[in-house]
Amino acid sequence: MQRVLSPEWLDDPSIDEDLHTAAHAGLRRINAWSQTSRFLRRALARVANHRGVSSLSVLDVACGSGDLARTLAARPLRGGVRLTVEGCDISPQAISQARDFAERIDSPATFYQHDAIGAAFPKSYDVVLCTLFLHHLTDSEAVTLLRRMAAACTSAVMVDDLVRSRAGYWLAWTGCRLLSRCPVVHNDGPVSVEGAFRPDEALGLAAQAGLDGAAYQRHWPQRYLMTWRPT
Repeated sequence: MQRVLSPEWLDDPSIDEDLHTAAHAGLRRINAWSQTSRFLRRALARVANHRGVSSLSVLDVACGSGDLARTLAARPLRGGVRLTVEGCDISPQAISQARDFAERIDSPATFYQHDAIGAAFPKSYDVVLCTLFLHHLTDSEAVTLLRRMAAACTSAVMVDDLVRSRAGYWLAWTGCRLLSRCPVVHNDGPVSVEGAFRPDEALGLAAQAGLDGAAYQRHWPQRYLMTWRPT
Protein backbone atom coordinates (compact mmCIF):
# COMPACT_ATOMS: atom_id res chain seq x y z
CA MET A 1 0.00 0.00 0.00
CA GLN A 2 1.70 3.17 -1.22
CA ARG A 3 1.70 6.31 0.88
CA VAL A 4 -0.70 8.97 -0.42
CA LEU A 5 -0.58 12.33 1.37
CA SER A 6 -3.86 14.15 0.74
CA PRO A 7 -5.29 17.26 2.41
CA GLU A 8 -7.57 16.52 5.36
CA TRP A 9 -10.68 18.61 5.81
CA LEU A 10 -9.93 19.32 9.46
CA ASP A 11 -6.61 20.92 8.47
CA ASP A 12 -8.38 23.56 6.36
CA PRO A 13 -8.11 26.86 8.31
CA SER A 14 -11.36 28.04 6.68
CA ILE A 15 -13.38 25.07 7.96
CA ASP A 16 -16.82 25.93 9.33
CA GLU A 17 -16.68 26.32 13.11
CA ASP A 18 -19.61 23.96 13.73
CA LEU A 19 -17.98 21.29 11.56
CA HIS A 20 -14.69 21.84 13.38
CA THR A 21 -16.41 21.33 16.74
CA ALA A 22 -18.29 18.24 15.51
CA ALA A 23 -15.10 16.74 14.10
CA HIS A 24 -13.23 17.11 17.38
CA ALA A 25 -16.19 15.58 19.23
CA GLY A 26 -15.96 12.58 16.92
CA LEU A 27 -12.22 12.34 17.44
CA ARG A 28 -12.72 12.34 21.22
CA ARG A 29 -15.02 9.33 20.92
CA ILE A 30 -12.55 7.55 18.65
CA ASN A 31 -9.64 8.28 20.99
CA ALA A 32 -11.63 7.00 23.97
CA TRP A 33 -12.50 3.81 22.08
CA SER A 34 -8.91 3.24 20.98
CA GLN A 35 -7.62 3.53 24.58
CA THR A 36 -4.43 5.17 23.35
CA SER A 37 -4.21 7.24 26.53
CA ARG A 38 -4.01 4.05 28.61
CA PHE A 39 -1.17 2.74 26.43
CA LEU A 40 0.68 6.07 26.66
CA ARG A 41 0.28 6.20 30.44
CA ARG A 42 2.09 2.87 30.66
CA ALA A 43 4.82 4.17 28.35
CA LEU A 44 5.22 7.32 30.46
CA ALA A 45 5.42 5.20 33.61
CA ARG A 46 8.31 3.28 32.04
CA VAL A 47 10.13 6.55 31.36
CA ALA A 48 9.63 7.68 34.97
CA ASN A 49 10.78 4.31 36.29
CA HIS A 50 13.86 4.36 34.05
CA ARG A 51 14.79 7.81 35.36
CA GLY A 52 13.78 7.09 38.94
CA VAL A 53 11.65 10.24 39.21
CA SER A 54 8.32 10.99 40.89
CA SER A 55 7.11 13.57 38.35
CA LEU A 56 7.26 14.27 34.62
CA SER A 57 6.53 17.35 32.54
CA VAL A 58 4.82 16.44 29.25
CA LEU A 59 4.05 18.38 26.08
CA ASP A 60 1.34 17.06 23.74
CA VAL A 61 2.16 18.47 20.28
CA ALA A 62 -0.74 19.12 17.87
CA CYS A 63 -3.09 18.44 20.76
CA GLY A 64 -6.32 19.34 18.96
CA SER A 65 -9.10 19.95 21.45
CA GLY A 66 -6.92 18.58 24.23
CA ASP A 67 -8.64 15.34 25.21
CA LEU A 68 -5.40 13.37 25.53
CA ALA A 69 -3.69 16.11 27.54
CA ARG A 70 -6.66 16.34 29.91
CA THR A 71 -6.80 12.57 30.31
CA LEU A 72 -3.10 12.31 31.09
CA ALA A 73 -3.29 15.20 33.56
CA ALA A 74 -6.33 13.81 35.37
CA ARG A 75 -4.48 11.48 37.74
CA PRO A 76 -0.98 10.27 38.61
CA LEU A 77 0.63 7.32 36.89
CA ARG A 78 1.07 4.04 38.73
CA GLY A 79 3.48 4.46 41.59
CA GLY A 80 2.16 7.97 42.18
CA VAL A 81 4.17 9.64 39.41
CA ARG A 82 2.72 13.12 38.88
CA LEU A 83 2.28 14.58 35.40
CA THR A 84 2.37 18.25 34.50
CA VAL A 85 0.81 18.36 31.05
CA GLU A 86 0.71 21.10 28.43
CA GLY A 87 -0.67 20.95 24.91
CA CYS A 88 0.04 23.05 21.84
CA ASP A 89 -1.62 23.31 18.44
CA ILE A 90 -1.36 25.57 15.41
CA SER A 91 -5.15 26.05 15.32
CA PRO A 92 -6.59 28.87 17.44
CA GLN A 93 -9.99 27.14 17.25
CA ALA A 94 -8.56 23.94 18.70
CA ILE A 95 -6.76 25.76 21.51
CA SER A 96 -9.90 27.71 22.38
CA GLN A 97 -11.86 24.45 22.63
CA ALA A 98 -9.10 22.80 24.66
CA ARG A 99 -9.06 25.64 27.17
CA ASP A 100 -12.85 25.70 27.42
CA PHE A 101 -13.04 21.96 28.11
CA ALA A 102 -10.22 22.18 30.66
CA GLU A 103 -11.97 25.01 32.47
CA ARG A 104 -15.28 23.14 32.59
CA ILE A 105 -13.79 20.14 34.37
CA ASP A 106 -11.14 22.09 36.32
CA SER A 107 -8.35 20.21 34.53
CA PRO A 108 -4.76 21.16 35.41
CA ALA A 109 -3.72 20.75 31.75
CA THR A 110 -2.77 24.02 30.03
CA PHE A 111 -2.66 24.92 26.34
CA TYR A 112 -0.99 27.37 23.99
CA GLN A 113 -0.95 28.06 20.26
CA HIS A 114 2.24 27.06 18.47
CA ASP A 115 3.39 26.05 14.98
CA ALA A 116 5.56 23.02 15.70
CA ILE A 117 6.99 22.94 12.18
CA GLY A 118 7.65 26.65 11.88
CA ALA A 119 9.35 27.38 15.19
CA ALA A 120 11.21 25.75 18.08
CA PHE A 121 9.24 25.01 21.23
CA PRO A 122 9.44 27.83 23.78
CA LYS A 123 10.77 25.63 26.59
CA SER A 124 11.88 22.09 27.40
CA TYR A 125 9.93 19.19 28.88
CA ASP A 126 10.78 15.75 30.21
CA VAL A 127 8.66 14.12 27.50
CA VAL A 128 7.51 15.59 24.19
CA LEU A 129 4.87 13.49 22.45
CA CYS A 130 2.44 13.66 19.58
CA THR A 131 -0.42 11.42 18.51
CA LEU A 132 -2.02 11.21 15.07
CA PHE A 133 0.12 14.09 13.78
CA LEU A 134 3.05 12.62 11.87
CA HIS A 135 0.84 11.29 9.07
CA HIS A 136 -0.22 14.86 8.21
CA LEU A 137 3.34 15.79 7.22
CA THR A 138 5.69 15.49 4.29
CA ASP A 139 8.93 13.63 4.90
CA SER A 140 10.88 16.87 5.34
CA GLU A 141 8.26 18.31 7.71
CA ALA A 142 8.30 15.09 9.74
CA VAL A 143 12.09 15.27 10.08
CA THR A 144 11.82 18.91 11.19
CA LEU A 145 9.16 18.01 13.76
CA LEU A 146 11.21 15.14 15.18
CA ARG A 147 14.28 17.36 15.49
CA ARG A 148 12.29 20.03 17.32
CA MET A 149 10.74 17.45 19.64
CA ALA A 150 14.16 15.97 20.42
CA ALA A 151 15.63 19.42 21.10
CA ALA A 152 12.83 20.18 23.58
CA CYS A 153 12.90 16.92 25.56
CA THR A 154 15.16 15.77 28.39
CA SER A 155 13.89 12.19 28.75
CA ALA A 156 11.90 10.95 25.74
CA VAL A 157 10.22 11.66 22.44
CA MET A 158 7.06 9.65 21.79
CA VAL A 159 5.25 9.50 18.46
CA ASP A 160 1.99 7.55 18.36
CA ASP A 161 0.30 7.19 15.00
CA LEU A 162 -1.56 5.00 12.54
CA VAL A 163 -0.17 1.98 10.75
CA ARG A 164 -0.52 2.18 6.98
CA SER A 165 -2.14 -1.11 6.02
CA ARG A 166 -5.26 -2.41 4.31
CA ALA A 167 -6.58 -3.64 7.66
CA GLY A 168 -5.96 -0.20 9.15
CA TYR A 169 -7.73 1.49 6.24
CA TRP A 170 -10.89 -0.56 6.56
CA LEU A 171 -10.85 -0.31 10.35
CA ALA A 172 -10.68 3.49 10.02
CA TRP A 173 -13.40 3.56 7.35
CA THR A 174 -15.75 1.45 9.47
CA GLY A 175 -14.88 2.83 12.90
CA CYS A 176 -15.21 6.47 11.89
CA ARG A 177 -18.72 5.82 10.60
CA LEU A 178 -19.78 3.85 13.66
CA LEU A 179 -18.39 6.33 16.18
CA SER A 180 -19.22 9.65 14.50
CA ARG A 181 -21.82 11.17 12.20
CA CYS A 182 -19.48 13.98 11.17
CA PRO A 183 -18.55 13.97 7.45
CA VAL A 184 -15.15 15.45 8.30
CA VAL A 185 -14.33 12.40 10.41
CA HIS A 186 -15.69 10.06 7.72
CA ASN A 187 -13.37 11.63 5.14
CA ASP A 188 -10.28 12.21 7.25
CA GLY A 189 -10.07 8.80 8.95
CA PRO A 190 -9.25 6.72 5.85
CA VAL A 191 -7.23 9.59 4.36
CA SER A 192 -5.11 9.58 7.53
CA VAL A 193 -4.27 5.90 7.09
CA GLU A 194 -3.24 6.50 3.48
CA GLY A 195 -0.85 9.20 4.69
CA ALA A 196 0.63 7.16 7.54
CA PHE A 197 4.16 5.74 7.56
CA ARG A 198 5.28 2.11 7.57
CA PRO A 199 7.63 1.04 10.40
CA ASP A 200 10.73 1.26 8.24
CA GLU A 201 9.69 4.69 6.97
CA ALA A 202 9.02 6.10 10.46
CA LEU A 203 12.31 4.77 11.80
CA GLY A 204 14.11 6.12 8.74
CA LEU A 205 12.71 9.59 9.38
CA ALA A 206 13.80 9.34 13.01
CA ALA A 207 17.33 8.44 11.91
CA GLN A 208 17.40 11.40 9.50
CA ALA A 209 16.37 13.65 12.39
CA GLY A 210 19.21 12.34 14.56
CA LEU A 211 17.03 10.14 16.76
CA ASP A 212 19.30 7.11 16.46
CA GLY A 213 18.13 4.01 18.28
CA ALA A 214 14.43 4.87 18.25
CA ALA A 215 12.19 1.93 19.22
CA TYR A 216 8.99 0.96 17.40
CA GLN A 217 6.07 -0.92 18.99
CA ARG A 218 2.73 -1.89 17.42
CA HIS A 219 -0.45 -1.67 19.50
CA TRP A 220 -4.23 -1.70 19.27
CA PRO A 221 -5.94 -0.62 17.06
CA GLN A 222 -3.60 -0.62 14.05
CA ARG A 223 -1.31 1.94 15.68
CA TYR A 224 2.33 2.19 16.66
CA LEU A 225 4.41 3.97 19.26
CA MET A 226 7.89 5.16 18.31
CA THR A 227 10.02 6.13 21.31
CA TRP A 228 13.43 7.75 21.49
CA ARG A 229 15.49 8.58 24.56
CA PRO A 230 18.50 10.92 24.48
CA THR A 231 21.77 9.41 25.62
